[in-house]
Amino acid sequence: MQEFFNDYVQSLETYIMFRIKETVAKITPELTARGRAPINLSMGAPTASPPKLVRETLKQVLDEDGIHTYSTPKGEVYFREAIAKRMKTRFNVELNPATEIFSLIGSKEGLANFIRVLLNPTTVKEEKEIIFVPDPGYASYGEMVKVSGGLAYPIPLTPENKFMPDLEEVWQNFLAKGYNANKVKALLINYPNNPLGATATKEYLQSIVEFCKKHHILLMSDAAYTEMYFKPELKPMSILEIEGAKDIAVEFFSFSKPYAMTGWRLGWICGNEEAVKIFGKLKSTLDSGLFKALQKAGAAILNSQEGDEYIKESNQRFKKNQEIFVKGLREELGWGDFNVPDATFYLWLPIPPRYKTSVEFTDDLMHKSGIIAVPGDAFGENGKRFFRASIVCSENQIKEAIDRMKKDGFYY
Repeated sequence: MQEFFNDYVQSLETYIMFRIKETVAKITPELTARGRAPINLSMGAPTASPPKLVRETLKQVLDEDGIHTYSTPKGEVYFREAIAKRMKTRFNVELNPATEIFSLIGSKEGLANFIRVLLNPTTVKEEKEIIFVPDPGYASYGEMVKVSGGLAYPIPLTPENKFMPDLEEVWQNFLAKGYNANKVKALLINYPNNPLGATATKEYLQSIVEFCKKHHILLMSDAAYTEMYFKPELKPMSILEIEGAKDIAVEFFSFSKPYAMTGWRLGWICGNEEAVKIFGKLKSTLDSGLFKALQKAGAAILNSQEGDEYIKESNQRFKKNQEIFVKGLREELGWGDFNVPDATFYLWLPIPPRYKTSVEFTDDLMHKSGIIAVPGDAFGENGKRFFRASIVCSENQIKEAIDRMKKDGFYY
């Protein structure tokens, strides 16, 4: 059967989180029997229930007339108007809900399909169109570009450049390697970042907009984590807050992280009117829109006091977990020098020097201690000697993870 499928799909890797999940399922009985039932530090998603308001709204609207009929790929008017209001109150960004907002079946779907709109696919390496992606960065970015017939070029995010690389320097290095500047279609950014938790300053975001305008490339901003922060004075920005950004930028938002609605698959794209319109042409051939009951519930939570309180309380819980885990790593296990981010529920940690690769370390941690983390290799070349830990589980599980690492000899 393999010969029936295209070269792009055959070159793909199964998403790292699904591979980990399959392995954990196989070894759970043995781990449990040894008193090492899995503690999941690999989850890139909240584990709490969504806000009560969103759950109750969903139940209430299920009996409304017409609620079970087709929606539209663009999203119902009330959904887009709620998004426009949220963008105004949260970011002070003015958006026209009729032309500058489009619904998504989760931001992951939106990113993948937007990349399809941008790239002209080819299997000829020299002819491939290019999207700049962060490295380390979300594991699916590169595969999204690959399956669309393009080339993902890594932008190095390192402690040395404070995870905000000089893009002109990156551009010159890109040209020095013999790449064709005319093949570059877009730059994809992700602040706050998965897996780093890193944020960007307003000045840096301004420099990104200027860079994209100078080199005539489109700017894509994955803003899935903008509501996950620990210091009000460092509240993450929308790229659309930057003057002139709407001329060349689109931004992707999700309900998954701020409201623990990962299974609902709700999100939106907003920004440049022409880009949103062209994206909508593809979407009109692919799906018939989100379930209207989900849109009603999403619209209800976006601008509610309960939604804001939910985000605040979640962030306080994540910060407490972060403090417990960081203290255990540093004071009890000898992990000294690593960045403690002001956003997201991730920690980006160096592997102990005695391990050759991050995969070797995370495999050892999983099979010996039942602690599930993600090897840094999954996020790019700059992740080879790191691993990602997610602190979405309970305080007791965080403390148990530290205790197990001590008992099982996982010192730095």
